[in-house]
Amino acid sequence: MARALRSEGVETIFTLCGGHISDIYDGCIDEGVAIIDVRHEQVAAHAADGYARMTGGLGCAVVTAGPGTTNAVTGVANAFRAESPMLLIGGQAALSQHRMGGLQDIPHVEMLRPITKFASSVPATERVADFVAMAARESFAGAYGPSYLEIPRDILDRKVDEASARVPARERSRASTASAGNLADVERLAQALRTAERPCVLFGQQVATCRATETARRFTEALSVPTYLNGAARGTLPPEHPLHFQLTRREAFGDADLCIVVGTPFDFRLRYGASLKAATVAQIDMGYQTIGRNRTVEIGICGDVDAVLSAVLEAVGTPTDKSLAARGAWAAHLRDVELEAEAKRRPSLTSGSSPIHPSRLAYELDRFLTEDSIFVGDGGDVVTFAGSVIKPKAPLSWMDPGPLGTLGVGTGFSMAAKLVHPDKEVVCLFGDGSFAMTAFDIQTAIRFGLPYIAVIGNNSHMNQIRCGQVQKYGPERGSVANYLGDVDFEKFADMLGVYGEAVREPEQIAPALERARAAGTSAILNVWLDPDAYAPGTQNQTMYK
Repeated sequence: MARALRSEGVETIFTLCGGHISDIYDGCIDEGVAIIDVRHEQVAAHAADGYARMTGGLGCAVVTAGPGTTNAVTGVANAFRAESPMLLIGGQAALSQHRMGGLQDIPHVEMLRPITKFASSVPATERVADFVAMAARESFAGAYGPSYLEIPRDILDRKVDEASARVPARERSRASTASAGNLADVERLAQALRTAERPCVLFGQQVATCRATETARRFTEALSVPTYLNGAARGTLPPEHPLHFQLTRREAFGDADLCIVVGTPFDFRLRYGASLKAATVAQIDMGYQTIGRNRTVEIGICGDVDAVLSAVLEAVGTPTDKSLAARGAWAAHLRDVELEAEAKRRPSLTSGSSPIHPSRLAYELDRFLTEDSIFVGDGGDVVTFAGSVIKPKAPLSWMDPGPLGTLGVGTGFSMAAKLVHPDKEVVCLFGDGSFAMTAFDIQTAIRFGLPYIAVIGNNSHMNQIRCGQVQKYGPERGSVANYLGDVDFEKFADMLGVYGEAVREPEQIAPALERARAAGTSAILNVWLDPDAYAPGTQNQTMYK
């Protein structure tokens, strides 16, 4: 098992111990695979997801049978919707005890199959490595995603002759499978780009997945296309790039004559495609099943995002003079609208009110982050605020759960980011609800020397849900089942022996962040926010429409 993982490029597993999986640790020690043991299997799965995103390779979590595997299911589901290539390895009772009621024996494979690209039990010791390679191949086939392997206890415990247990060589790479799509469709998109006068492009998760940042930037600049970024694509363009827009997506998608969506599905974030009103909509995606899902597209190209964008760029050549002149005016118009929107929200960004307005916290975080910072968002309303304010300053420096909207990802993501990039600073913005879900594993981060700054936007509620309840049922029932109490999270730091501080006034935010940075350890900042301030997306409940 361990040798097969090494063959697939896995250098670290995230795990929580159990009797069904102890043999795997023994193999990892022999093969030099690092073991990071956490306190909850959900964190192990999220860390494997985060590791995959940061490295571009396979993340791996190893958990015991029964509750160990069920605890990890949320992390697998999150990776499935986020198209993250991770492998969950779960224990199982011995095959010789099948259907006898063995300890922690439940049908894991049947449970995991709907949320993985591949799920199987390993039938024989000789085939353990073969199945690891098989699962890895499935995780990287088409649009990426998680796989699951169940290994019964007696399969792991049995000894076999080494010659009968072949470890498949890893003979594939992204380059060897990087399809540029159908050439006729590439030419159709190229022709549309030569003449379009009001084009726009949305770069999504797969720009990061395919490590297509440089190509995406060349695409934007060579063709003078106003660009919008979501998910892990954030940071593809620097914040002040003249073609980088953030607050005018509705206007661009509504008035464009050509809209190109790259590496993000037509899900709730795009109102299932209804947000796109351009005469010509083009979609580029790694997954064939995603092209045209929920909305008809005029041009659909399935392939590796980097390869497709490169092919389109080469095919376009130079846009017409008329279209380039029109695009200059189009970008200038969008910039005017963007500046107007920025001016409108400026008072909330610089608000001196107490309790602190969430926009002020996001504004201070944006000013604090550097090109060497990785930002992790783990929360509902507080991260919704941050999403429209924080502009990552470098590629692969933004991590959020993705379209599943999972709370509790922050601890695992932060540990994985620091593990992969030890020289970078990791800052995680939590809601108080999400922090409490997995926060104890900050002790794991300390134990393994993976420090990060935890900033808790504390409004004492699950505020995204509270907003909808207030709207629907009135204030007297608005806090039912979402009031969390007033918790002094900074005291948690005292128990762990790291830096902690409560922040109650807006002018204290920036100095507190600097003190956390200077501490050189993990740090917990408990920032008290106005519970009656809601993000625009939350007020409109757009995630449910």
